Amino acid sequence: MYVLLSLAVALFAGLMLSRLAKLVKLPAVTAYLVAGILIGPYCLGALGIDGLGFVSMSDIKTYSLLSETALGFIAFLIGNEFRLSQLKKTGKQATVIGIFQAVFTTLLVDAVLIGLHFIIPDKLPLSSAIILGAIASATAPAATLMVVKQYKAKGPVTDILLPIVALDDAVGLVLFAVSFGVAKALMAGKVSLLSVILEPVLEVVLSLLLGAAMGFAFNFFERFFHSRSKRLSMSVTFVFLTVALSMLEFNIKGVHISFSSLLVCMMLGTVFCNICDFSEELMDRIDRWTTPLFILFFVISGSELELSVFTDMIIVFVGAVYIIFRCFGKYFGARLSSKSVKCDSNIVKYLGITLFPQAGVALGMALKAETLGTQGTIVANITLFSVLIYELVGPFLTKISLMKAGEIKPEGKTSARKATDWTH
Repeated sequence: MYVLLSLAVALFAGLMLSRLAKLVKLPAVTAYLVAGILIGPYCLGALGIDGLGFVSMSDIKTYSLLSETALGFIAFLIGNEFRLSQLKKTGKQATVIGIFQAVFTTLLVDAVLIGLHFIIPDKLPLSSAIILGAIASATAPAATLMVVKQYKAKGPVTDILLPIVALDDAVGLVLFAVSFGVAKALMAGKVSLLSVILEPVLEVVLSLLLGAAMGFAFNFFERFFHSRSKRLSMSVTFVFLTVALSMLEFNIKGVHISFSSLLVCMMLGTVFCNICDFSEELMDRIDRWTTPLFILFFVISGSELELSVFTDMIIVFVGAVYIIFRCFGKYFGARLSSKSVKCDSNIVKYLGITLFPQAGVALGMALKAETLGTQGTIVANITLFSVLIYELVGPFLTKISLMKAGEIKPEGKTSARKATDWTH
């Protein structure tokens, strides 16, 4: 009862705040995150009434499966942006920009934070600074996708943005795994090539292989059904199955094998959309079906934001430095690389700003960093602080950039209630 009541309250709060956000021309995703904060442990949840919001962080963790599933669908839909017909136009440019800006951002943030380490070594250990540099490379595909979908953005910036966001997180995972291995080596006093090189590469390669295999299997079984509802049901089944398989972890002769659910589901969508002749229609139906799931995902993400980080001024200071230089890295990294591959002028001007949002992948990296103990906790707190700022401001900046690029049309006053004339 209380679980359903909490989910109903989360959906209601998200929907109602999205109406207010529309009045002040803010993206709906920002409203969902604010709704999560308002019904989370620091506001409504603080009353301790079960079912009326989320009463504690442990209570929120019970909904982690829902969040994992939503991320799976988000990655699946982003995979749809890797159609070969589209990649022939933007593939080379997206690859160069995606890799360059991610590495550039990591190096810039690393340089600044390592310099800061020498000023406040007790507050910012060297290993924490190195890990934060890698986390800086990750973006928020969910927030970006929601803004693009909400405003039906179309144009050169949008076309190249989603593939870059997807590639960005793949590169980010490798950078994080290498940085995490280096940080552990610094703490232990010895370098392990296994954890620094082999395991991160294996994670990316195996994730892509698993996603591809599931994509071919999905296409095979989809052929047995002809009705739209059955095909939609099969699609949901395969995303569920793929998310479940991507959670597997095991060790083979001392080598830790794991998968990135984001990459696996992205590859599932990529393979399916390129080999299935009715994939566009099906993707459109899935997009509509998943709307309530995505709202819940963002509301729960908002409620997870740890507001207590504002009580530690050192964390706030380091977090502010991290935010500023990550933004510099994303903006100038995208600008330099897009200019070098002769992209459209709007891409050069506005792409970097659309890469500011940061959330799920970065938080996942921060949670893994916590296994390092005190130094990992510092990483997690700074990441939580930055995600709070990025998620509230980032989607709005993405919207503004796409509007400046002329890819979002001015909002009209049309209503679904008035769209259909029932008198005829």
